[in-house]
Amino acid sequence: MSKPDAIIIGTGVIGAAIAFEMSKAGWKTLSLDRNKQVGHGSTAGSCAIIRMHYSTFDGTVFAWEGYHYWRDWAAYLGLPADANLAKFKQTGCLVMKTEANGFMKNHMDNSAALGCEYEEWSREKIQERLPIYAMESFAPAKRLEDPEFGQPNGAQMSGAVFWPQAGYVTDPALSAQNLMDAARQHGAQVRTGAEVSEILQADGRVSGVKLTSGEEITASVVINVAGPGSAQINTMAGVLEDMTIQTRPLRQEVVHVPAPEGFDFEEQGTIISDSDIALYARPEHGNHILIGSEDPECDPHQWCETDIDYNPDFTDQWTTQAMRYAQRVPSLGIPSKTRGVVDLYDASTDWIPIYDKSSLPGYYMACGTSGNQYKNAPIAGKMMTALINYCEGGADHDTTPLQFDLPYIGRSIDVGFYSRKRPINEESSFSVLG
Repeated sequence: MSKPDAIIIGTGVIGAAIAFEMSKAGWKTLSLDRNKQVGHGSTAGSCAIIRMHYSTFDGTVFAWEGYHYWRDWAAYLGLPADANLAKFKQTGCLVMKTEANGFMKNHMDNSAALGCEYEEWSREKIQERLPIYAMESFAPAKRLEDPEFGQPNGAQMSGAVFWPQAGYVTDPALSAQNLMDAARQHGAQVRTGAEVSEILQADGRVSGVKLTSGEEITASVVINVAGPGSAQINTMAGVLEDMTIQTRPLRQEVVHVPAPEGFDFEEQGTIISDSDIALYARPEHGNHILIGSEDPECDPHQWCETDIDYNPDFTDQWTTQAMRYAQRVPSLGIPSKTRGVVDLYDASTDWIPIYDKSSLPGYYMACGTSGNQYKNAPIAGKMMTALINYCEGGADHDTTPLQFDLPYIGRSIDVGFYSRKRPINEESSFSVLG
């Protein structure tokens, strides 16, 4: 194996995208992952939703740019014509207007400013598209044990906003594998089953990594894209002191239930975000529905000390989520056998990721991305490559942040928005919505 210029810790969708973009730019990259297969960390448990609406303008810009790579996935990767590619399924995304989201005014303003198509839907239009839907309001969201659970509050939902170009990727782990295969075509190297135990330093900068096997691998650049393990890697590197934004592993449950009898949710359904009942949902293969929590106050955050020490079994959170969705879909059948996903998010303090350098020269971070950054992986790979080139070329990103051009939509963004030293962004939803 030739000596790498850069070591990338993590082969999830964002780590694989960074490997692809850096290798295209001429870097000799080595990707390391303790898992036995590329894409088999938290990426494999992702709902892989591709949406454009965010609570911040910067988030909207990034996501709108990101959508175009999934739309043109085969062309972006440049893999052989017979390659088995993850598929982007365009279903649209319907977001219920609620007091909690300001009746979507900021989201519509952000999309309008970018020329990103959306539609306003009335109650009648929602029920025309989704005849299984009830329009009573149940806010605020409650847990099953609450005596008022399932009781409408007397109001009706006022409508929704629909983004027709949104959708989801059918196999998120495969999408990471696609990116890594594309990176290999440009000389990228990958080692799975390789766990980092130490970040090596010499002469005041990063110098490589040490593995649990005792092997040392040297490189002048190391990038932490370790997902829910990112906080441990940053601790190893000793870079926490100047960070106002931290990351932590957060346990999440996603419910997998069959669609109501007589309605083809897989083909006629759409992605749903419904802050009235604090859930999101999307179609799933076999006419099923995936249901996740939007982190309301009533759902306790299950923070974990490490990314390997957590309960992998379903809890009463599964039932609460299924029953909350049944408020909106009264004909929903709740199976006795629990199915779905229990996994970890790598969540930042304000749920906006860190794409940044660190206080240790040569050590970079793409952290705090879980829950809402899967969709941005390709453009995050491009941006991180530009950031690393900028900093390794002698620029001080902390004092003069990189201005990064987004090729599809013709906009430029201030990468300082994703700084480890930023103030906590009060415009954030402080949830999986970003």
